[in-house]
Amino acid sequence: MKIIRVSVTPIAFRDPPLLNASGIHEPFALRSIIEIESDTGYIGLGESYGDAPALAIQQQVAPQLIGLDPFQLNQLRAIVQTTVAAQKTTSLPGAELAPGSHASKAVSNAYSAFEVAFLDLQAHALNVPLVDLLGGAIRDRIPFSAYLFFKYAQHIDSPYKPDSWGEALSAQQIVAQARRMIESHGFKSIKLKAGALDPEHEVACIKALKEAFPGVPLRIDPNGNWSLATSVRMAQLLGDDLQYYEDPTPGLDGMAELHARTGLPLATNMVVTDFDEFRRSVALNSVQIVLADHHYWGGLRDTQVLAKMCDTFGLGVSMHSNSHLGISLMAMAHVAAAVPNLDYACDTHYPWQEPDEEVIKGGKVPIVDGCVTITRAPGLGLELDHDQLAKLHDQYLSCGIRQRDDVKQMQRYQPEWTSVKPRF
Repeated sequence: MKIIRVSVTPIAFRDPPLLNASGIHEPFALRSIIEIESDTGYIGLGESYGDAPALAIQQQVAPQLIGLDPFQLNQLRAIVQTTVAAQKTTSLPGAELAPGSHASKAVSNAYSAFEVAFLDLQAHALNVPLVDLLGGAIRDRIPFSAYLFFKYAQHIDSPYKPDSWGEALSAQQIVAQARRMIESHGFKSIKLKAGALDPEHEVACIKALKEAFPGVPLRIDPNGNWSLATSVRMAQLLGDDLQYYEDPTPGLDGMAELHARTGLPLATNMVVTDFDEFRRSVALNSVQIVLADHHYWGGLRDTQVLAKMCDTFGLGVSMHSNSHLGISLMAMAHVAAAVPNLDYACDTHYPWQEPDEEVIKGGKVPIVDGCVTITRAPGLGLELDHDQLAKLHDQYLSCGIRQRDDVKQMQRYQPEWTSVKPRF
């Protein structure tokens, strides 16, 4: 079996005005959709970053894959490494929130983008679900968490009709957001993106969620935007309200000191983003839960290696998310299905994405009782909707955004706003 076609299509889809430590989401999120076709007629799908530097690498790699056997993943990795080594890469604004955008992750995220499509193609050729290539499913229902954001009612200058979620700045509005998300998808745990507003207010929102949803595990994620002193003070206010405390303060040393002073379990997708950081974190006891993300950890099989290392060192495992569509969601679900020590429900932005902007046939992947279900369909179990792909590609061409910049977007609301870390 040989590869005869590789397509990398950049797309843009509407993204709500969600607040975070680096500012606010721009009105469109960027992704790339990858199709790899074999001479036997099978097609493998992938989804990855669509920011300009990541897209440039994907587009340089793509033609070099023609004629390759899709089972030769080592050759894929060598091609990616050579391609990245031949060019200079720089980090984008907001890379601390989206580690896949960091220049140091250029190889791992480009390899992952194609590895998923290679594995999907392999599984189609073997007529098995992709999870079988990862050792088989330990579970077929993958739990995800309700992912809450502080948000404005609409984007500045109204580039399109406001989303149906409305404003969420007060505790009452956050509780209403959680209730709608849980009623729609049955989530059994809740995460609040923090680091955007006054820390005491964000903690008050956690208290309101605890009162509204007694017994539901809660998490808060300030994205490293709280100083160590603030993080300790908020920990005292939070007490035992949290399932885990995610990235409240910057750096491995800061997280280690916070854990030593509070004893709270700390989770991260910011200070442990590669295997070298993993090694240093273990030595410092910086974090107790690692949030994996195959997009920048080097693919599905490297994510399994990460999970095994977490098991070896007694660390918990869950999954991180950026704005994405259904191909990424199902890739997450397939590797999560094969990880024995998936200890916590995974993150996903998927409920925030509009139903008319999915690129897979049949529309959005259902999340029922808080779970995505793995079936016995071949590969990822997905087919591409080329009409939808064309629509979102046209939107990419017209939206004018080529790389995510939450700082610049926030300055459109507040011209004096600057990026300060930690802010509080």
